[in-house]
Amino acid sequence: MEYQLDVHTHTLASGHAYNTIMEMAQAAQQKGLKLLGITEHAPMLPGSCSNIYFHNLHVVPRQIHGVELMLGAELNILDFDGHFDLDQVSLDRIDLRIASLHSLCIKPGTRSENTRAILGAIRNPYVDIIGHPDDGIYPLEYEAIVEAAKENHTLLEVNNNSLNPAGARKHTRENLIAMLELCRSYRQPIIMNSDAHVFSDVARRDFSEPLLKELAFPEELIVNRSVEVFKSYLGQKRQ
Repeated sequence: MEYQLDVHTHTLASGHAYNTIMEMAQAAQQKGLKLLGITEHAPMLPGSCSNIYFHNLHVVPRQIHGVELMLGAELNILDFDGHFDLDQVSLDRIDLRIASLHSLCIKPGTRSENTRAILGAIRNPYVDIIGHPDDGIYPLEYEAIVEAAKENHTLLEVNNNSLNPAGARKHTRENLIAMLELCRSYRQPIIMNSDAHVFSDVARRDFSEPLLKELAFPEELIVNRSVEVFKSYLGQKRQ
């Protein structure tokens, strides 16, 4: 399958990533991507950019090195109702919105509490993608999440970094298997992202792609196969 897009990446602006927008776009071009999403961490993650960074993204070209850019935020879920940390002006101005649980912003709760936090984000009309819903630090009820994602046209992410043995996330393989089997049953699309924090990780899927092949996960449920398919899915959410 041709992979045309990677929409969860970070630049220097996030505070713990290591390349510029230009360098990330060049890496995307070299790896054959048609669309690159740069989603900086929202303000509550230590070291990241403030609201004014997102206010001003209109000055950045949306085509660099022949690659289309979508510029947005990885929102930090802050409570068990799914609220997050970006102001309304920023939300209205950015192209793409991922919502994720990060331990520096919210302490893990019970399985029920963590699930309620994700469900709140899924149902928010501004949230396009749930980032790394595989981290066992936050136990989740995956059937409720997949069912809600289906109802609200919210994409669930298969995050390559989560499966990296050098990473800090817990029980990601078994959690992803559980989620993907439910996505197959519910016909819920997923998106594969690198979560790159350095240019060399753009478009990486060396951990996630073998898992999807092992599960014989249907290609028609992977939105990375087409920029048009991805944008069409976002459009359904935003109607």
